[in-house]
Amino acid sequence: MSDLPQKRPGTAVLGPPIKGDDAVASFVPFGIGQDKPHHFIEMAEVMWENRDSLPYAWNILNNGVCDGCSLGPRGLRDDVIEGTHLCTTRLKLLRLNTMPALAPVDVLDIDRLRQLSNKELQELGRIPYPFVYRKGDRGFKRVSWDEAMGIAAELTRDVPGERMGFFATSRGVTNEAYYTFTKAARLLGSNHVDLCARLCHAATVAGLLGTIGYGAPTCSLKDLIGTDVLLLIGTNISNNQPVTMKYLMEAKRKGTRVVVVNTTLEKGLERYWIPSDVKSCLFGTQLMDDFVQVKAGGDIAFMNGVLKALIAKGAQDQDYIDTHTVGFEEMAAKVAGQKWADLERVSGVARNRMEWVAELWGRARSGVTIYSMGLTQHSHGVENVEDVVNLHLARGFMGREKCGILPIRGHSGVQGGGECGVNPAKLPGGFKIGPETSARFKELWGGHDIPEWAGHSTGPMVEAAAAGELDLFYNLGGNLYHTMPDPEFVREAYANVKLRIHQDIVINTSTLIEPGDTILLLPAQTRYEQRGGGTSTNTERRVRFSPEIEGHPYVGECKPEYEIPCRIACAIKPELANTLMYKDSRDIRVEMDETMPIYKGIAGLEKAGDWIQWGGPQLCGDGYPKMPDGKARFTPLDLPDVAVPEGKFFLTTRRGKQFNSIIIKEKDHLQGGHLRDALFIHPHDMQRLGVSEGQRVELTSDHGTWRASAVSMDIAPGTVQAYWPECNVLIPRKYDPRSLEPDYNAIVSIQAT
Repeated sequence: MSDLPQKRPGTAVLGPPIKGDDAVASFVPFGIGQDKPHHFIEMAEVMWENRDSLPYAWNILNNGVCDGCSLGPRGLRDDVIEGTHLCTTRLKLLRLNTMPALAPVDVLDIDRLRQLSNKELQELGRIPYPFVYRKGDRGFKRVSWDEAMGIAAELTRDVPGERMGFFATSRGVTNEAYYTFTKAARLLGSNHVDLCARLCHAATVAGLLGTIGYGAPTCSLKDLIGTDVLLLIGTNISNNQPVTMKYLMEAKRKGTRVVVVNTTLEKGLERYWIPSDVKSCLFGTQLMDDFVQVKAGGDIAFMNGVLKALIAKGAQDQDYIDTHTVGFEEMAAKVAGQKWADLERVSGVARNRMEWVAELWGRARSGVTIYSMGLTQHSHGVENVEDVVNLHLARGFMGREKCGILPIRGHSGVQGGGECGVNPAKLPGGFKIGPETSARFKELWGGHDIPEWAGHSTGPMVEAAAAGELDLFYNLGGNLYHTMPDPEFVREAYANVKLRIHQDIVINTSTLIEPGDTILLLPAQTRYEQRGGGTSTNTERRVRFSPEIEGHPYVGECKPEYEIPCRIACAIKPELANTLMYKDSRDIRVEMDETMPIYKGIAGLEKAGDWIQWGGPQLCGDGYPKMPDGKARFTPLDLPDVAVPEGKFFLTTRRGKQFNSIIIKEKDHLQGGHLRDALFIHPHDMQRLGVSEGQRVELTSDHGTWRASAVSMDIAPGTVQAYWPECNVLIPRKYDPRSLEPDYNAIVSIQAT
């Protein structure tokens, strides 16, 4: 292997992985003088933010299930490794649960509110009471819950279900709230029900369902620790799921080799300071052993190249393939017929690099792949996921310890939201919409009819609103104005709906878009306030119970998140009261236990620390019972067309120091301390454009124009990257045709200003 590339500074591109005591990032204590996150300073900032409710904040951290990313530690512990588990993302979200109410006078002038950023709106405080805004009013008017229900009933009583849309977010939302939200929508006659997962992992669900029969992660977080090869592809977990850095540190101490495949070298994966580990806190930890740089959109070409080399070496697990899969010959013939020159051109990766990764994958006895939106948010996102499956089936890395596919989720509720039926094509428990399923749920849900027609996912729902085809748009949290491509189109769509309901704990910019007629703003409790506690499902399919946390007075007249959709539905159709009025969240879990076989046992979750894990630690250990003939399917894949016209660039989006559209810090100290208007660009591309470091540039796509500051970065030439959602104005309304997940990329031209 002497022809392989030389070792990169700071990483072990060749040779043994960096392990244990060798994995030091810097011998300068605490990384003083380096641009890096300063965790203890950030902890002090959090204490100051929550100084008016420190005992309650401590109770949340010590007893509640995390409402941050979907790894979901319970209290300060989890089920992966010993020790304290706490990340700055969770700490920075803490204030959403402890802040006092906003003053009603703050919402009297909507024009003033429209001048504020999302962060400034959030800092006004919690929504304490129901409010109504009618088109042309000066601002919001406080109303009682009965008045709010009366307005909803008056405006929607005669509206057919086909003209109602329902969208839910995932931060802090419990399974019980998802369940009642989708149940209320169906009983009102609508299948236009969707979740924010449509924007991040719809391609995962489609890709995994069609190949292995499960649209979920196949392994547990424990499987990362001690696997031979951990492949991170299209993911930035150091920024988006920082608690995983402790798992990676433990994995490396067990001998795991961490291989990163991405368009950009994420500095947080190269070196990270883990506050709860003394050595790492002092000197940092090198977490990445190897880095393979791909062009944005070039992942299939890269994975096909690895498969081509793997099969040429005879390193596939043929016994596993023959016993458990179909379609291998077609896939093998496809990659064999693809020329190395084409694989190199599309992927941006040299042949010997792909052969080297194939060598690692072929020698390994076990392997886990973590991926995220770098794979899914493309018009060929489903195909990207299918190629990950190809890699694992080729080596039999499924259904056993230290093996599997982990599409890592970004939010605490998102895995459970889909499983609880917030999906236009499925009811709770994964039951597909159809006559038989509708009859089943009609019997379970009090004898009320369930619609059988196909509902809209998020993108088509917004399109329907813009076309005047929706009279009600119910938003359970979320901010589609910031998170969907083409924000001005979302504004136009929202303005075209007669009644918008925004159920939330704080105001955001989407709440303030002028309505067709009326906005109802309904105040919800946090997951830590709701009666009977609640559950959430983390990224490894573990359903955890989070108790009601005492020590904080309820804010104003806010109500449990699960109760509000039920009240709305019963106001519109009073006859639904027999199946929608619950005493507390435990009543909902008892019903879920009956209606959702995959959540069997949820009724018994009653105290902090209780959990179930549907499917067990690893899926597919008993084969592939949900697939035809019980066999997983290989997928032969053509190379996607990612050609960029001469003189233009492929723009892809990144996240950093944020939680979805909630911006935590204006500077991303994990990637160099740059502001959020940064445009990351290769130095050679900067030179070609005649652009200097920090110079202002203008990006133009077929869809819009945006200004940024040029920042040199080790990124694949021809690819540029910018923070999302700031650059959404450049992103067209383009979707993966199979999953309807938005493609958050664009072809742009760049000009110095």
